[in-house]
Amino acid sequence: MLPYLVLIFSCQLIGEIISFVGKLPIPGPVIGMAILFLGLMIRGKPELPKGLNQAGDGLLANLALLFVPAGVGLMSYLDLLAKSWVAITAAILGATLLTVAVTGITMQTLLKRKEKSEES
Repeated sequence: MLPYLVLIFSCQLIGEIISFVGKLPIPGPVIGMAILFLGLMIRGKPELPKGLNQAGDGLLANLALLFVPAGVGLMSYLDLLAKSWVAITAAILGATLLTVAVTGITMQTLLKRKEKSEES
């Protein structure tokens, strides 16, 4: 399991480096997750390695601990949040509605495609 934790954190580190050096607006962990995904796709096997699955489950089981630093950081900017709460609320609501709409459209498209393939 330890080698797979090293793999996960290495992908995250590479993503952080790419994000920082490239001055990208995409967070490093997201880039790292894409790198890990591409590596698994190149590997060509449909199932996850057992150790990688266990390492991921272990991280997910302790996910609440990872929110403590974010909560502390949020408390540091309460005055900024108080000034910008309308814009933040609008952005969150807008992004949520857009996500629901895109997910619904994607699901409908995939269901239609599945029905067509089953008819053929």
